[in-house]
Amino acid sequence: MTMDRDALLARLDEKASLDFLAEMARHKSYSETEGERTLARFMVERMRGLGLEAATQPVVGERVNAIGRWRGTGGGHSLLFNGHLDTNPVTEGWTVDPWGGLVDDKFIYGIGVSNMKAGDAAYFCAVKTLIDAGVKLRGDVVLTYVVGELQGGVGTLAAIRQGVRADYFINSEPTDLQALTMHAAAFTFIIELTGITRHLSKREAAVDAILAACDLIPHLNGMTFSGARSDEHRSINRVHVGVIHGALGQELHEWRPPQVADFVRLKGSGRYAPGQTEAQALADLRAALDALEGRFPGLKATVRSEQVEGRPLMPAFEVAKDARIVQTINAAYEKVRGVPQPTGAIAPPCFYGTDAGHLYQELGMEGIVCGPGGRFNTMPDERVDIPDFLDMIRIYMLAILDICEVA
Repeated sequence: MTMDRDALLARLDEKASLDFLAEMARHKSYSETEGERTLARFMVERMRGLGLEAATQPVVGERVNAIGRWRGTGGGHSLLFNGHLDTNPVTEGWTVDPWGGLVDDKFIYGIGVSNMKAGDAAYFCAVKTLIDAGVKLRGDVVLTYVVGELQGGVGTLAAIRQGVRADYFINSEPTDLQALTMHAAAFTFIIELTGITRHLSKREAAVDAILAACDLIPHLNGMTFSGARSDEHRSINRVHVGVIHGALGQELHEWRPPQVADFVRLKGSGRYAPGQTEAQALADLRAALDALEGRFPGLKATVRSEQVEGRPLMPAFEVAKDARIVQTINAAYEKVRGVPQPTGAIAPPCFYGTDAGHLYQELGMEGIVCGPGGRFNTMPDERVDIPDFLDMIRIYMLAILDICEVA
C-alpha cells in the first residue's frame, strides 16, 4: 500500500493537537507527587482511546510509567518514543498561570511544556493522526511516558528492566527540533579546601581558603577532560561550580569574620563524552587541585564524587551521523521545513542528561534526541513555539512511516 505523505501531513488537526498539549500542561505533575501518577493514568486512558495496548507500569515506590503499543501487522522495524511526564517546580517571575495551558498567537505556555510535555504530546498526536487516517503499519510503535528522569532516569530504567525495547528510539527532550547525536554523561563532585587561619591583623601568615577558591573556580569552569576521542567529543566537556560555602572549620562557623577563612566546600557538576570516564575526570580535577596547592603553599585540597542513594547516574549518549534513525529524522525534517536539519553535538542540549543515555547504554539501541522546545526551557513563562510543536508532530509522523513501514 502506498501512502501520500503530503496528504497525511495535511490531515494534522492543529487545534486539537494544541488542545491536547494544553490539557497535559494543566496537570500539576511535579516530580514524585500524586500529580505525576494522575497524568500517567490520563495518558493510558488516551492511548487506549486510540486503540493502543496501554497500561501503567510500576517504577519505585508508588511511581508509575505509562506504556502504550501500537501493534503492527509484522515484518517491520519497531520504533520507541521516550519522554518524561514529571516537571520541575514553578519558580518566581511567572506572568501567566503555570498550569493554565495558555495558547496565544505564538506560543503555548506552562510549567514543563518545554521540558517536556510538548515532546510527549507530539508523538501521541503523530500516532493519533496516522490512526485516524486509517494507516496500518508493519512494525510496532511503542510510546513510553516515564517518570523520574529528574531523578537520574529511574522510570526509563524500570521500563527497560521490565522488557520495553524496540529496534530504534526517538527521545523527545527539547532540542528546538535539532538532531542531537551526542550528549554528555553527568556527575557531581565535592571539593574541600583547607587553609590556615589567622586574625586579619596577621593575614599575611594565613592560607586563605576563600581566596584559593576564588582562584580555583575559573580554572574549573574552563576545564575539559583527558581522553576525548575527537574535538566534537571534547566540545561537550564542561565543569561548573554551583555551590560554595566558606568560613571557619568544617562546621563553617560564620560568627568570627575578622579571622581568615580556613575551610571552603565547593559542589559542582561535570560533563564528559562517550569514551571518557568519571575516574579520568576526577583525576583531571585532582591535577587542577595539585596545581592550586602549588600556588597556595600550605593549602590542602580533596575531591570526591557524590552520588545520591537510589538515583542513577545519567550516562552519555552517541549515535553515528549516518545511522538509519538519524537519516530518517534528517529527511523528515527537510521535507517538513525545506532546509537541512542541524545535526551533531549541538549546544546547549549536548550538556543535558537524558534517558537516551540509558536506552543507548543498557540496550545498545540506535536512537536520536530530537524534540520541540528548548529556547524557553526551565524559566519563568516556560513556553514552546507553536510552529515548532506542530512541525515536530509532522516529523514524527514521517519517521514512523519510514521506520515501521506501511503495511
